Parts: sequence; C-alpha cells; structure tokens
Amino acid sequence: MPGLDYPKPFCWVMDGSAIPIPQLAFITNPQSPITVLDMNTQPHDHIVKSYDEERHHVINQILRMGEMAAAQLESALDVVQRRDDKAAERIIANDEAIDALERSIGHDTMTLALRGPMARDLREILASLRIVSDIERIGDYAANVAKRSMALNQSPPLPMTRGLHSLGTLAVEQVRDVLRAFQANDAEAAQRVRARDAELDVEYTGLFREMLTYMMEDARSITPCTHLLFMAKNLERIGDHATNIAENIWFLVHGEAEMPARVKRDETNTAT
Repeated sequence: MPGLDYPKPFCWVMDGSAIPIPQLAFITNPQSPITVLDMNTQPHDHIVKSYDEERHHVINQILRMGEMAAAQLESALDVVQRRDDKAAERIIANDEAIDALERSIGHDTMTLALRGPMARDLREILASLRIVSDIERIGDYAANVAKRSMALNQSPPLPMTRGLHSLGTLAVEQVRDVLRAFQANDAEAAQRVRARDAELDVEYTGLFREMLTYMMEDARSITPCTHLLFMAKNLERIGDHATNIAENIWFLVHGEAEMPARVKRDETNTAT
C-alpha cells in the first residue's frame, strides 16, 4: 500500500554484514573483503561426494542384472537340449530374482535423480532406467523359453531344436556383447551390436520357414512346432532388446546425435 515502507530483502555475506539484494549486482571491487557466493556457477565435481559412489553402485547392479539374464538364457537353451523339466522349473523360479533387482535398481536410480544431477548424469539416469527395463524383458523371455520347453518335452524330439539352439547362441552373444559395451561406455561397440541384429533376424526367418514346412508335411508335428515357433520368437525379441540397450548406450555417450543407418537384411515383413 502507498506510504508503507516494506522491509527490503537482505543477503548475508561472508563478513557478517547484510546487504540488500539489489545492491549485490554492484559489488565489483576485487579488493573488497566481502565475498559473495555466485549461485549461477556449479563445480564440475559433485558437491555430495557419495553421488559418484552411488552411481557406480547402480552401474554394477545393472551389470549384475544383465549377467543374471544372460545366464538364465544360456540355462534355458541348455534345458531345451537336455529336455530337463526340473531344471526348467528352477529357471522359471529364478526370474523373480531378476524382477526384484530391477525394482531395487529403479529405486536407487530415482534416488540419484533427486540429488541435483548435471546434464550428463541426467542422460545416464534415463538410459539406465531404459536399459534395466530391457534386461528385465530378456529375463522374462528366457523364462518363457524354459516354460515352453516343458510343454515341448511332451512330444518326441524334433530336429529343429538344433536350429533353435543356434538362434539362441546368437542372442546370448548379442546380450553379452552389449553388456560389455555398457561397462566400457563404448558407443562404437554398441553400434556394432545393433548392426549384427540383422543376422539374428535372418536366422529367425529361416527357422520359421523350416518349421512351417515341417508342419505342412506332418500334421502330428503342429503342436510341438508351435511351441518351437513361440520359443524362436522369444529369442528374436531378446535380440531386439539387446539392440535397444545398444541404442541407449549411444544416447548416453552422444546424446541426441543420430546413429549410423542400419542395413536391413530381412525383408520378409516389408510390403512391396
């Protein structure tokens, strides 16, 4: 209201005196004993020392989760070969450990997000959340392969299981290679993983056609081949998730810079 003299906001400075905030802009004498903290500048290192320790903990947990998912996948391929229902049940039960680790990493990552991260850290937080989600899906698909193997064991062995193992081996290599790229923060290695996904797609398409031919020739094979088709699709999707991780590593290192074009070798799902 007119006539009232409102108190002016003051800022306390290092010599113990108080200066009205508007006057801070005029303190330019470098010899002045007054020291004013510039809130617009931030040091490169984090003020809170524990931030980097927590960050490394999250990265190590992501790598641990990725190793668990890769081991699950290898075990699932093994039980398909050995037709071992008991081992398949253990793989299915172990998927909960991967899910629990995903929840723990998600919590720790969100804690980092509340610590005032810088731009590079924000990219790392976003990429980590995406990568953890992809690893969790890889674990789910490995458990699905194990679950389908139990149904497959109700029928006589099929020759196409060898092709399934070959496809699965490619998927495991993709997962392990992309985890190494993440550990090394290597965008170029991640790009190579992404490019190799075309090989897995071609392998999947060939196996798919082989199973369709087998079903047409022998109707008794329709049920077991259907299970194999679902298992093969799970493995192909694992390759896609490895590609997603590779793309997030590229984003982590290069930001929004566009990745190199990827050659598409499997044109079976392209309309002409």
